[in-house]
Amino acid sequence: MSQPVASLRLASAAGRGTLLAAILASGMVFLDSTVVNVALPHLGAALHSDTAGLQWTVNGFLLTLAAFVLLGGGLGDRFGRRRIFLLGVLWFTGASLLCGLAQSIEWLIAARFLQGIGGALLTPGSLSLIQASFHPDDRGRAIGAWSGLIGVSTALGPFVGGWLIDALSWRWIFLMNVPLAVLVTLAALRWTPESRDPAVDTHPGGGDGSRRGRDRSRFDLAGALLGASGLGGVTYALIEARQFGGGSWRVVLAAVVGVAAAVAFVLVERHRGGAAMLPPELFASRLFTVLNCYTVVVYAALGGLTFFLAVHLQTVAGYSALKTGLATLPMTILLLVGSPRAGALATRIGPRLPLTVGPVVAAVGFVLLRGIGPHAHYWTTVFPGVALFGLGMTMVVAPLTASVLGAVADRFAGVASGVNNAASRAGGLLAVAALPLLVGLSEAGYDIPGEFAVAFRAAMLWCAGLMLGGALLAALLVHRPAQRH
Repeated sequence: MSQPVASLRLASAAGRGTLLAAILASGMVFLDSTVVNVALPHLGAALHSDTAGLQWTVNGFLLTLAAFVLLGGGLGDRFGRRRIFLLGVLWFTGASLLCGLAQSIEWLIAARFLQGIGGALLTPGSLSLIQASFHPDDRGRAIGAWSGLIGVSTALGPFVGGWLIDALSWRWIFLMNVPLAVLVTLAALRWTPESRDPAVDTHPGGGDGSRRGRDRSRFDLAGALLGASGLGGVTYALIEARQFGGGSWRVVLAAVVGVAAAVAFVLVERHRGGAAMLPPELFASRLFTVLNCYTVVVYAALGGLTFFLAVHLQTVAGYSALKTGLATLPMTILLLVGSPRAGALATRIGPRLPLTVGPVVAAVGFVLLRGIGPHAHYWTTVFPGVALFGLGMTMVVAPLTASVLGAVADRFAGVASGVNNAASRAGGLLAVAALPLLVGLSEAGYDIPGEFAVAFRAAMLWCAGLMLGGALLAALLVHRPAQRH
């Protein structure tokens, strides 16, 4: 396209089309991050799964998404953000078809691993396209709209999933991605300009011939595989420890491999320097490092809630899938209405206050949700906790996204977005792997009301504690990001 980079305006057709493509594509990924939770009891019954199978259905997606989202952002910066974005859309859609056709829990888990790879290619690209394509005067509003509507899609997932499950089948929570992908592809091809990191020389020996240009043209396969191995080993150990015991050789081996791979990942990335999938210079910004630690903690709490609440409302409170989805609708409304305002407020006063107060409010919501029991009345038992949690996350989502991107130079937009997405997915991944073990949920416990109720109450306390930990991080270490170029 002839449209110059960083010149799109929100009022133009190209600006609106680019924003539409970015929101719809990310919405598919974020929707699938939550919609599956409502379907878990139905998946367990239809595919004869135990608790570990349901955990892997959620975590197979999160694992590859978290492990390869760094690579997805870097590939976009190097080879073209729109090109990698569209590749991710096609990959994600194909894997979604495989999920919808699954005939066994093993088939579904394998397809979810593939789906996560597609998500890793398109998710960082959606935000970096906005960062690199929009005029600086409109960029903040575009990011705010993206953040708010993506938050809405995350919260809307249980509602959409519940309706599809009750009206049609659980398979449609995956098949619905096909028409969305068609719209994304048409919008991106028509309106979205191509962009890449100008500091990356994709032709070895070209440009200024510097070592940095030559190094960054290489493909960091070692980093990607080590990152996936680290997350995979730790996740396997946490999930399977409940069945085989913490002292089992396979659990110990998986934990050792996971930790060793994580350490090797850090060492390899430092050694590769400019060629690294995760450039070490990103972490020269202390604020960037702190914000990503904050993201892991807060999104771990969110992951724990989405896994446990949807099952609890159906197994213990007796809600249908649709009623379970409707139960979380206040979060959707709050994120839709409040996220742009929260982003604007953070721009005026800095991110510390909203990033501190938001998790505290959400933690109170977790405590109130512990009161949900059999035949719980929605307005007096479920609504207060859901509303407070939604209000707390509304204060967090847009300020966090803007602060992460503001903490690094613009040319690192794709990688910075990838790092933050990896942090959020890793937080949810570890929570879903660890919480069932920490609260003593058995292999068949997801379908036993009494046992699951006890586990749910304990899990909500863990999630509240994680939120308070995030609030403490923000209060002590977050400040207004300086302008970086």
